[in-house]
Amino acid sequence: MLYTNLKHIESAADHAKIISENENVMVICGRMGPMCIPVYGIAEELEDDYKHVSFYDMEFDNPQSHVIRNLPEVKGFMGIPFTIYYKNGKVVKATSSIQSKAQVTAILDEYFKETVNA
Repeated sequence: MLYTNLKHIESAADHAKIISENENVMVICGRMGPMCIPVYGIAEELEDDYKHVSFYDMEFDNPQSHVIRNLPEVKGFMGIPFTIYYKNGKVVKATSSIQSKAQVTAILDEYFKETVNA
């Protein structure tokens, strides 16, 4: 298990349920390593600002994480974490390796723009 304050995905079934029941989902699939920990921290920081996005982590070495490791969008990725952004159950963006807060917020703002009803 990953020692983060994010909600954890522990099985392929959990993963399927989460992405089908939530419109906007960000999943960070990694380890407790130097390239992954900063990305978990960024997601933890952003949870309050992006209440319309569900933030999760999943352990890269868990056999169940094949649902992320085998996505066509991550083919050729060389570094972890794999960060996957889902909109209505479909992958809209995938990144690998360390990301800055600015990079993550740019993706969240582009793909998960919150609509305001006037």
